[in-house]
Amino acid sequence: MSRKAIIVFVITTLFTAMVVAFSWVYLSQLLRQRLLWADETASGLTRQMEYTASKAVPDLTSTRVDTANPKALRAAITGYLQTDTNLNDMLESVVGNSQIIYDAAIVDTSGVAILDTNPTLNGKPVPWRPALNVLRDAGFRRQLRLLYGSSAVYDVSIPLELDRLPFGSVRVGVSTVFLRNELATKLQQAAFFSVVAIFCSLLLSAVVSNVALGPLKAIARNLDSASAGETDLLPAEESSSDEVGLVSLKIAHLGRQIRDTNQIFSALKDNVEQVMAKLQDGLMLFTRDSRVVLVSASAEKFLGRPRREILGRRAEEIFSDGSVLGAVVLPAFQKQRPLVQYDFDAADGRRVQVSLDFIQEKGTPIGALLTMRDAESVRRIEDEIEISRRLSAAGRLTRGVAHEVKNPINAVVLHLQLLQNKLQQDDPDTRRHMEIIGNEIHRLDRVVQILVDFTRPRDLHLEEMDMRTILEEVGVLASPEAGRHGIRMDQDLADERLVVRVDPDLMKQAILNLVLNGVQAMTQGGTLTLAARRDEETILIEVRDQGSGIPPEVQEKVFELYFTTKKEGSGIGLAQTYQIMQWHYGSVEFETIVGSGTTFRLRLPALSANPATQAEITA
Repeated sequence: MSRKAIIVFVITTLFTAMVVAFSWVYLSQLLRQRLLWADETASGLTRQMEYTASKAVPDLTSTRVDTANPKALRAAITGYLQTDTNLNDMLESVVGNSQIIYDAAIVDTSGVAILDTNPTLNGKPVPWRPALNVLRDAGFRRQLRLLYGSSAVYDVSIPLELDRLPFGSVRVGVSTVFLRNELATKLQQAAFFSVVAIFCSLLLSAVVSNVALGPLKAIARNLDSASAGETDLLPAEESSSDEVGLVSLKIAHLGRQIRDTNQIFSALKDNVEQVMAKLQDGLMLFTRDSRVVLVSASAEKFLGRPRREILGRRAEEIFSDGSVLGAVVLPAFQKQRPLVQYDFDAADGRRVQVSLDFIQEKGTPIGALLTMRDAESVRRIEDEIEISRRLSAAGRLTRGVAHEVKNPINAVVLHLQLLQNKLQQDDPDTRRHMEIIGNEIHRLDRVVQILVDFTRPRDLHLEEMDMRTILEEVGVLASPEAGRHGIRMDQDLADERLVVRVDPDLMKQAILNLVLNGVQAMTQGGTLTLAARRDEETILIEVRDQGSGIPPEVQEKVFELYFTTKKEGSGIGLAQTYQIMQWHYGSVEFETIVGSGTTFRLRLPALSANPATQAEITA
């Protein structure tokens, strides 16, 4: 229940209780007053009837009635009473003119009605009825029960003396039905005013709750703005001397601090998420109570579960004792002992390295960091680093050698031309030998120039290109060579655009090198396939041939400069492809089966994930 509802409920309950209490008092007084009035009215009527009855009986000593005979005397008095016109008129008027009188009667000492408003009861015994003072003097609750219970008639009576002798009594009956009818109007008015009072209390409580909770709503809005980090948070308009104003000022100050903290946190979170998304290692950060608060994207591959099912769970809920990883990690968590480079074979056959480090601050444990990495990926990265190192070393050596060789070749060519000019009368054999020497020197010069071009820093002219277009152009370039070897070119390209930011000429050269290698490896013909598709945030290009495959003993050397298994190969093509992919923040790898063929896979960042934003980069 809201605070406003509670205030309304409490105020309404208090007002209702007050209305009920006042109504109770009012009704009790009203009922007592009406009963007193009924008693006084009935008593007045009995006195009037007693006076009229006494006047209806003459002085019997001057009549023929034997006053010494009580029976004759009583019969004479009864006759006078029954025949007196004034007395009978009064009896009729008592019932007709009063709203509460049920009946009236003159009863003798034996309880027999001498004169009754109901003529059929004259001469008959009158039944006993309780006195009205029983109802008048009762408590309020008893009065309500008697009045609103079963219908009843209460008597008000006084003794009747005639000729100075007790003759009977005068009785007037008051009906509870008539009393209820008399009170109905007053009760309806009281009920109406009670309902109005309760309704007014509801309105008043609503107004009071709005007035009381208005500042709290303003404070709540300020808190919401502060938690949202809104920059337009201002202190409340109340004076700082007011309690609400002081709280609003403090909330405004707190909101600015939260806003600044949120900005810093958002920047750090974005940076961490970018770093975590690009990590190949699976990282999991745990709190002091072994609950996961940070998971890298690669961790999903190692655990086989999405991050949303991992975040917020404890280590016992993620790892099971029945798994190899759980059997190692859970005891380390329980004993708070670090785990250093533990290797195990995953369910998919991969070799995985796991390490667990516990983080402490001033000697107090605050969390743990679990690292999972693919041992094969580590080996591949080490191989790529080694290849890069060898290419760099070979490049430096080649630039020096090429420079030293280029100059002598130029001198030899120059002097050869001079020698040809001087030998005007040389015989055909001499000219043929001279042409052979010249051709070989020019070929050597082209080889040296290729080496110089390979090792020279390049300016990348980057453009946004659809990778499918580049592969189609490579297919057109390689088709004549493939046709001469009886090889059919095939393409398996995605339907969506595969946009990358690359140097088109260099990328064509990198892929063409792989295609020509595949053509040369397919001595028996077959199909060479160019494929491309999107793989998460990268574009995957595949060159699949059906050649003889790469022998295991030379697979680690295929990207080394000058390494070749062909008689006329230069050993530059695959090294050049590897170098071009590095310039574009990409990678190249292969999968081969001896006797069945080789698949080279090139990965390039998709346009949205490409870290190169400038139009031209110096490699």
